[in-house]
Amino acid sequence: MGAPSALPLLLLLACSWAPGGANLSQDGYWQEQELELGTLAPLDEALSSTVWSSPDMLASQDSQPWTSDETVVAGGTVVLKCQVKDHEDSSLQWSNPAQQTLYFGEKRALRDNRIQLVSSTPHELSISISNVALADEGEYTCSIFTMPVRTAKSLVTVLGIPQKPIITGYKSSLREKETATLNCQSSGSKPAAQLTWRKGDQELHGDQTRVQEDPNGKTFTVSSSVSFQVTREDDGASIVCSVNHESLKGADRSTSQRIEVLYTPTALIRPEPAHPREGQKLLLHCEGHGNPVPQQYLWVKEGSEPPLKMTQESALIFPFLNKSDSGTYGCTATSNMGSYTAYFTLNVNDPSPVPSSSSTYHAIIGGIVAFIVFLLLILLIFLGHYLIRHKGTYLTHEAKGSDDAPDADTAIINAEGGQSGGDDKKEYFI
Repeated sequence: MGAPSALPLLLLLACSWAPGGANLSQDGYWQEQELELGTLAPLDEALSSTVWSSPDMLASQDSQPWTSDETVVAGGTVVLKCQVKDHEDSSLQWSNPAQQTLYFGEKRALRDNRIQLVSSTPHELSISISNVALADEGEYTCSIFTMPVRTAKSLVTVLGIPQKPIITGYKSSLREKETATLNCQSSGSKPAAQLTWRKGDQELHGDQTRVQEDPNGKTFTVSSSVSFQVTREDDGASIVCSVNHESLKGADRSTSQRIEVLYTPTALIRPEPAHPREGQKLLLHCEGHGNPVPQQYLWVKEGSEPPLKMTQESALIFPFLNKSDSGTYGCTATSNMGSYTAYFTLNVNDPSPVPSSSSTYHAIIGGIVAFIVFLLLILLIFLGHYLIRHKGTYLTHEAKGSDDAPDADTAIINAEGGQSGGDDKKEYFI
């Protein structure tokens, strides 16, 4: 009899506490006045809203602890924080997924030196777990022993760090145009990691990453393969497999495999000097490239038999060029991968008409000396004119100083002994 009589009272209380006012319809559903017309709330929802809006429930909300989920990398440290607004004179407690008490207030309950107290107040209990292992993953419980006991959950997710990837499949050198197939594998990741391939700066499209659970049942092993046709440009290239995982936080974790490609040789003839002339010494260098490097060089001249030279040296030497050396020369570079022939047309020019650097230097010095001699001659000519002019002016002034001085245009000076009445006289015209 008690249970049926309590239902009307409960409905009455729910009606009086319903927010915004609520009416009970004839079909047993609550209808909020603030809801859109025709929208009905079921009875259990109305009862639920009534309970949450009660003063007792508001008080219990203040006593409800709260936490947050945490993610940590294996080997790292995680901090679990539990807070409550109204502690009701009760202490907070942390328990592990096995429901073992870790801390009750500031008191340690489990002997695990990895677990340390960070903060303990009436409103907060924070602990740290260092060197976290995969086994530490799970739901941790924060409890406060009020009436009733209230709890909050914190899900701790532990990330497994993937191991350095391993590349397999490369055994020996590849020939040009062969297909290379490489495999890459990394274990220990949680959740499963992703693998990517690249050749130098070029991305390679490998197979989709395959995932397999490790024996521990917690981590995963991932693997991937890549195939591509090699060219001579791939000789010495590094093929890189990288593992991508959130636990690495952007750090590079990769492995590289250097590959060797065998290919036929190529050759190029280079003259030294570049423009040879008759009488000069000439070297024709046959520059061979390949893997392996060419080991034999054969020189021929078109229209000439037999071959000029077969040697391991790559140069053909002409000690003293003459016109008859002109023609087309061929160099065949050979390795165990094959042969390649390069050609060069030699035109022997006439002896050098262009002065050498030493003759040019002597010509410059001779020009300078000739210019200096020319200046000295000019200076001597001007100096002679100057002396002759000044000497004549001196003789004129001497003649004007005597009593028998001639006129300005002519001066007659008696020679020595002229005082005796002789008729011999010398005239000086100024």
